[in-house]
Amino acid sequence: MKATTIRLDEQLLKDAQRAAAESGQTFTDLVTDALRERLARRHANAKREPVILHTFTGNGLQPGVDLHDSAGLLDLMDEYDAASRR
Repeated sequence: MKATTIRLDEQLLKDAQRAAAESGQTFTDLVTDALRERLARRHANAKREPVILHTFTGNGLQPGVDLHDSAGLLDLMDEYDAASRR
């Protein structure tokens, strides 16, 4: 393992040292784990296939549909499913 020097914000350093102590890790292990995790996420995100969203023609949202109300959307979909089974 090669030694290096990094400069950290004072509060970040204190928080990281506290987190290392609370988890029973050394500061070096905490930083190493954090960097590995961050680089793995970055690598995983780079491999993602682009998402293709299919659109359909129509007249937009139906009356009463609020895309920000997930519970309301589930209720509307349940009503639609129940009506289509009749």
